[in-house]
Amino acid sequence: MRRTLCVLLACLASASAGCSAPARVGTVTGSPSWAHGLPVIAADRLPPQARRTLHLIDAGGPYPYPQDGAVFADYEGALPREPRGYYHEYTVPTPGSRDRGARRIVTGEHHETYYTDDHYRSFKAVTGG
Repeated sequence: MRRTLCVLLACLASASAGCSAPARVGTVTGSPSWAHGLPVIAADRLPPQARRTLHLIDAGGPYPYPQDGAVFADYEGALPREPRGYYHEYTVPTPGSRDRGARRIVTGEHHETYYTDDHYRSFKAVTGG
């Protein structure tokens, strides 16, 4: 819900420049400014487990793993540079994995949302909601 509201507000704010539909993976047109050049994926194109994690985040939990909601420090430097505590991470279950797997959703303080399926080596900015 918050993510949808943020997208709508961003569209209204940029109405003079036009607002396009959410971009798909790899497209630049319609990429939100907070993505800072990262590939973009629409929320409805994420794996079903990631979409369920987004719903849990919007609902405020409960989360399946005790680490969910923990501060994400971005030691890899893959996301836009922000102060410690700005980002939080959530597990996206990986079918067949015996542990938390490599997939995560990372959210920013201003409701930016990122997805990684390779344990923080790369991210996609998630648009839509």
